[in-house]
Amino acid sequence: MYNRRKFLKISAAGASIIAVSKSAFAKSINKTTTPVLPIVISTWNFGIQANQEAWKTLSTGGRSLDAVEAGVKIPEADMKNHTVGRAGYPDRDGHVTLDASIMDEFGNCGAVAAIEYIAHPISVARLVMEKTPHVLLVGEGATQFAVEQGFKKEDLLTPESKAAWQEWLKTEKYAPVIDIENKQEVPGDHHNHDTIGMLAIDAKGNISGACTTSGMAFKLRGRVGDSPIIGAGLYVDNEVGGATSTGVGEEVIRNAGSFLVVELMRQGYSPEDACKEVVNRIIKKKPDTAKQIQVGFLAINKKGEHGAYAIQKGFQYAVCNQDTQDTLINGKSFYNL
Repeated sequence: MYNRRKFLKISAAGASIIAVSKSAFAKSINKTTTPVLPIVISTWNFGIQANQEAWKTLSTGGRSLDAVEAGVKIPEADMKNHTVGRAGYPDRDGHVTLDASIMDEFGNCGAVAAIEYIAHPISVARLVMEKTPHVLLVGEGATQFAVEQGFKKEDLLTPESKAAWQEWLKTEKYAPVIDIENKQEVPGDHHNHDTIGMLAIDAKGNISGACTTSGMAFKLRGRVGDSPIIGAGLYVDNEVGGATSTGVGEEVIRNAGSFLVVELMRQGYSPEDACKEVVNRIIKKKPDTAKQIQVGFLAINKKGEHGAYAIQKGFQYAVCNQDTQDTLINGKSFYNL
């Protein structure tokens, strides 16, 4: 006889089975979607080598701040990279000027802009953060500070960069180019690469970021883009995540791009969706301009989930953790021309 007592026993057993099934399902979902920490991500294909250097620090339990500084120093020292560091193309007057910023898990930050004669601006930016009451030093003052801290002054205008500048002087045509390599309007080995932005989460779950560039080739003397501007080229909030940008810095500055990406993640956006929303805002404000330029954002949240989005196709970012050392991901874009 199917009485009430049997019914309750069967119901209880069924509920237990359902509960176990839900628990197993949840564990399965977490296993497949929870990112592996520590992790480091960075913009463009030269981010692979930069990430591998950062990983040396992260994999031994080191701090994310040390990792991002060490990582971005790799492209800064790359003599074939004409958009970051000591081999960067000069401004229209023949001066190589560099910009960089860094930010740690405590909200501390430092930056230098239009610094000359110093091969590793990211390390100067860190000392601005750690040894001064300021956030940003510029021009001759930044160079003076670097020398006082023991950095060696050197001529950064390489023979290859000088030759490219002299060729450019024949026409003196200045216009941001979406794809350098394909359009061949600016000589160089890397296309569309004007910045390395790096974000890392260490084993303790703390986030830091770094961004460094030589800026646009043959820019006006004194021009500074978004890379050294905290909240534009780089922003980190250890409770939420971090973001960095690449491309035409003027449009990033006008929209406080990286800060906005992080704030959108605070509201619940995924990293990719947050990047997409900011790109869409840039396009909405200046649709005609957006068709002619590239801007991309890269972001990571506190969980280690990451994503990117750009105006034009071609934006890539590199990922490194214990499972992968050289993954390169194609970011999504608004235009696919």
